[in-house]
Amino acid sequence: MYKIRTYNALSAKGLDSFPAAGYEVSSDCEAPHGFMLRSHKLHTEAVPDSLAAVARAGAGVNNIPVDAYTERGIVVFNTPGANANAVKELIVAALMMASRDIYGGMNYVQGLTQIDDGAAMGKLLEKEKKRFAGGEITGKTLGVVGLGAIGSMIANLALDLGMQVVGYDPAISIEAAWQLSSRVERMASLESLLGRSDFVTLHVPAIAATRHLIDADKLSAMKPTGKLLNFAREEIVSTEAMTAALDRGDLAGYVSDFPTPELLGRSDVLLMPHIGASTAEAEENCAVMAAQQLMDFLDNGNIVNSVNFPATTLPRRRGARVTFSNQNVPKVLGNVLSVLADAGLNVLDMMNQSRNDLAYNIVDVEGDLPADLELKISQVDGVLRVRTLGS
Repeated sequence: MYKIRTYNALSAKGLDSFPAAGYEVSSDCEAPHGFMLRSHKLHTEAVPDSLAAVARAGAGVNNIPVDAYTERGIVVFNTPGANANAVKELIVAALMMASRDIYGGMNYVQGLTQIDDGAAMGKLLEKEKKRFAGGEITGKTLGVVGLGAIGSMIANLALDLGMQVVGYDPAISIEAAWQLSSRVERMASLESLLGRSDFVTLHVPAIAATRHLIDADKLSAMKPTGKLLNFAREEIVSTEAMTAALDRGDLAGYVSDFPTPELLGRSDVLLMPHIGASTAEAEENCAVMAAQQLMDFLDNGNIVNSVNFPATTLPRRRGARVTFSNQNVPKVLGNVLSVLADAGLNVLDMMNQSRNDLAYNIVDVEGDLPADLELKISQVDGVLRVRTLGS
């Protein structure tokens, strides 16, 4: 029986994915094997010795102490792409709001509470509507920074809306490249994309390399009429640099899903309360995807969409399964295989993958697993964590 401790209000559809016969799912279970959460911060949360994996129903993992968990051999999953459609639709709305003063016009209308005559209101609005005129996005150039699950969807959709699309992603995956229209023009540098685009939308993860990716130098490369959309992460744009660039006229506007006090009250800034993935459908998709990944790991040892472990999957056939993580140094795998041989276990199939300083292994064996097998493997120098799964 695996125990899953939940945090936040998770979609019932995701929680119902766990079969009652093999899983106990609650917010207060003792000795959990897995955590499942959305935005709950785990940095100060006690880490049970039983914890093997954490599944985040969302893309960002800033609320999880990933490095500390990695040192303990705990796998951290996220759900990239599960909320992509929700974010895509909001960005389309943001493009429209950035090109036309829809927000200003709506606020103006709501402020006409002193007028109680429809004809008089109509006459006034006809006179004042030119104050809220804007442009169309058709024919304009959209720059997409980051061409992953969401970025590629936005790029393709913008083409359908009649926009010219340029993209920049030095680390684009083969899978993302296949999903991207050949009509998206790849740019050689971020600066060239910024200088070419009427609108720029950001779709990169918040990691050390992308912190303040958009700084004063980058903003100075934009068109004075250009507008930047940030529905990725707050840290990617330097707020200080953004306010200074807007004051200088380096760009015309900023639309963000990450409000900060410095940006409030500006007519050239549109702010939303971090609602990019706030749809019922996205929450369901993220919860179901997180639950499935957690179950596949606990039941089979397979790893898909982990932010700290290498992707590693091996179909279950026959025999028992041994999984272990280790420091990515020589001799560890060989020493573990020697332990299995000494226990009279025949290796049927295996998979070994590495990611930076970490390696992960799945080994299917034939024979009866000794009661002390996990202990003996854990004593091999370099092994971080070991699990045995029955046939």
